[in-house]
Amino acid sequence: MTTSTAPAPAGVAQSLRRLYFTRFAFALGWAGLLFATASSLGPVSIALLVLYPVFDVAAAIVDARSAKAAKPVAGLYANAAISLLAAAGLAVAASSGIPGVLRVWGAWAIVAGLVQLVVGVLRRGLGGQWPMILSGGISVLAGTSFILQATKDGASLATLAGYATLGGVFFLVSALRLRAGAGPRPHHG
Repeated sequence: MTTSTAPAPAGVAQSLRRLYFTRFAFALGWAGLLFATASSLGPVSIALLVLYPVFDVAAAIVDARSAKAAKPVAGLYANAAISLLAAAGLAVAASSGIPGVLRVWGAWAIVAGLVQLVVGVLRRGLGGQWPMILSGGISVLAGTSFILQATKDGASLATLAGYATLGGVFFLVSALRLRAGAGPRPHHG
């Protein structure tokens, strides 16, 4: 992977803004629905658990296609592959109960968080990436906590709703901070 921070075309920043706003809205809606069904693993909560990483796959592909001129497309496709594996893993883990789901979600959060952190660092020239970098780091920590939570009695899916909400807020902040022109910032005096 290259570490270039050359500014990308304005179209990339605008595409990212739209995508980040969409991801914010999806995360909040999804979190609300999961929270409402988090007391047990039923058909609705299982469908929601699998839907989240599937949406992440679609978002990573849209992001990669809009960012072909900018880096890091390889990281975005890696994220799509990781999320696709997570969706399959969650579908299987749901049959073993909430602790199994938390372990799979935790592993996904750790790996996807690392990828998000790297992608954010590589895109810092666009502006608005510090929330993504911070979100990636928090995702690693949250993933670890989900795995640890799976070993305790009373494990709950509600923590995943909180995780998604926080992630959505980071997408919103990043969307608001992205510069429309994505060019270098002017230096004053």
